[in-house]
Amino acid sequence: MSMPLTQHMTELFRLAAPVIVSRTGVMTMVVVGVAFLGRVGAEQVAFMAIAGVAIGTMIIGTVGLMVGTMVETAHALGAGKASECGQVWRRSLLYALLIGLAGAVLCQFGEPLFLATGQTPEIAAGGGYVLEIMGWCLPGVALYVTTTFFLEAIKRPEPGMVAILFANLLNAFLNWLFVLGNWGLPAMGAAGSAIAITVTRTAMAVGLIAYVLLMRDHARFAVRVRPTRPWRDGAAARSIGYASGASYGLEAAAFGSMSLFAGWLGALPLAAWSISLNCSAMAFMTAVGLGVGTAVRVGHARGRGDRAEMATAGWVGLSACMLVMALASVVFVLLSPLLAAVFTSDPALAPLAAAMIAMAAWFMIADGGQGVMLSAVRGTGDTWIPTAMHFTAYFGVMIPTAWILTFPLGLGAPGLFLAILIASIVALGLLCWRFWQRCRPPSRS
Repeated sequence: MSMPLTQHMTELFRLAAPVIVSRTGVMTMVVVGVAFLGRVGAEQVAFMAIAGVAIGTMIIGTVGLMVGTMVETAHALGAGKASECGQVWRRSLLYALLIGLAGAVLCQFGEPLFLATGQTPEIAAGGGYVLEIMGWCLPGVALYVTTTFFLEAIKRPEPGMVAILFANLLNAFLNWLFVLGNWGLPAMGAAGSAIAITVTRTAMAVGLIAYVLLMRDHARFAVRVRPTRPWRDGAAARSIGYASGASYGLEAAAFGSMSLFAGWLGALPLAAWSISLNCSAMAFMTAVGLGVGTAVRVGHARGRGDRAEMATAGWVGLSACMLVMALASVVFVLLSPLLAAVFTSDPALAPLAAAMIAMAAWFMIADGGQGVMLSAVRGTGDTWIPTAMHFTAYFGVMIPTAWILTFPLGLGAPGLFLAILIASIVALGLLCWRFWQRCRPPSRS
């Protein structure tokens, strides 16, 4: 028998609430760094912003590559195969480490990359150095993400939440120490914030892996059992991850292009854009949490073969997300000066940042909705079609629209926000249609 709507909502928020706290905590580490840097100067914010374009693309791509861990674990638990859940996780660890190390090596070439994309020599040099340091957080990020996905799929999101809360305390202390130069240390600005993030994210991964290996019912999930054919048996999870990684990476690269456009407008607009994007990203973590809860519930229903419950779980997730993001949009419009003041006291930067934070409210509802529907479609086990839809929306629509509105039509920064709104509406429509297709009963011939 199908659950009543109130029970669907209760189950969704029970799963999503710790995930929201956890994902918000991940973003808070970046926001704390930007807030400290805002006290140092707009130039240091710009260095972190341009480095964040590259590292953010890699992190989001890494998250996508590891989504298969969550989907395969949810399917196994839904089918009553608890021991297979731990094997999915064990197979993912080496893969995650390799992904993280590859990303760290790529980050050592930041300065020539930024120069090739038209940034000034000063921004390219400063941002490239920050990226070199921050790249070494990627192995820890990949291990933390795959372990978090495993725990969330077995309906245990709380440990990830606890880990991120402790990590934020450590990160704030290290930013205070390295960015501002306390306890006799030199003030290192953006480089110091990069060191703080790298140390913190590595510690998070170590702590969460230790928790999984030591949890009381480790035997039930076989987390200490070494897989016999890790690469071969992990092919299904990797296949989902390849498509998800491409989708997430494409979206992140598209938003990275928007940051490059902002950089062409100058260091001050780039710093303001970075602040507004950090604020919207914090709000978007609610959509991410609801998306994870939706994907897990859709995945469990798929494991049971219940298409009706799959559909209900997806549409409930979308409805909840759009309501929450609508409330966040109102807050952004009404409180934009206060939000900007959290990040900077620079009299030139603060009013521009406040204006851009208010503009971010334009796209938040549609962007949050498409994020949840992407997770719902992934929860059905779909692979490359949603990736193609994301490519269409963000590369085919957003980037050219942003360039036309911002430069030839002369709208400047507002053109960037309008382009995101248009692309998010396109992505939401395409993904809703695909999810409806995936949940239809099979046709009888």
